[in-house]
Amino acid sequence: MRFVKMHGCGNDYIFIDCFRQPIPRDPGALSRQMSDRHFGVGSDGLILICPSERADARMRMFNADGSEAEMCGNGIRCLAKYLYDHGLVSKRHLQIETGRGILELELHLHQGRVEQVTVDMGEPIFQPEEIPTTLPGCPPKDVPLSVQDRTFLVTSISMGNPHCIIYMGQLSDRVVLDYGPLIEKHAAFPRRVNVEFVQILSPEEVRIRVWERGSGETLACGTGACAVCVAGALTGRTKRRLLAHLLGGDLELYWSETSNHVYLTGPAVEVFQGDWPD
Repeated sequence: MRFVKMHGCGNDYIFIDCFRQPIPRDPGALSRQMSDRHFGVGSDGLILICPSERADARMRMFNADGSEAEMCGNGIRCLAKYLYDHGLVSKRHLQIETGRGILELELHLHQGRVEQVTVDMGEPIFQPEEIPTTLPGCPPKDVPLSVQDRTFLVTSISMGNPHCIIYMGQLSDRVVLDYGPLIEKHAAFPRRVNVEFVQILSPEEVRIRVWERGSGETLACGTGACAVCVAGALTGRTKRRLLAHLLGGDLELYWSETSNHVYLTGPAVEVFQGDWPD
């Protein structure tokens, strides 16, 4: 089975072209095997590039633990790059079917290949039952969340997948690695949650570390960065246009006042191709 390893800001995924080969029988189990960084290829998850009757392609995304996720902002940029660079499409404006609907993407080329992609990530979701969370508020803003010996003020929204945003003066390994997995599985989030720890550098610039549901700490999270952009504007901490520094690189965010859509721009990189024993 042919695969391609790609990343967006270090958030790395294994891609399988299901236009040219069959869809794997058990994608969740395959994701667990291939994502293992010692016994497999190594990645934050597996993404299937599938045909779609409604769009240019359909994205199915599986976390490193085998669970299927609704969306991936970094992964969808890489998927768009694959479609163009590998000759499956020839246009610069694409529609991709995802777990949160059909998203619009604009490709930015350099010397005939995709270098950056802007994704219209759609509208943020505020209703607690749709995030989903049991925290109060629509959306929950700066709500106290008790986790063992600490209480955090958290803001929770969905970008097609659930996010919990926490603002802190400084980011540390202890907070991210100790509390990230506890918040991910907190009872307030019935389908688990992605956790973003945020340090504000200015009203237009932040630093983020991400604990991703099903994958652990990752170098970047596109939907997470979008959630931080929205949460910052909602709570008055930052502006609607934001530069986010993540461990793997930078992402540009914009939450439009007119359309209510969030726009994400960032790089997409192909690392290598290979064959996995069928």
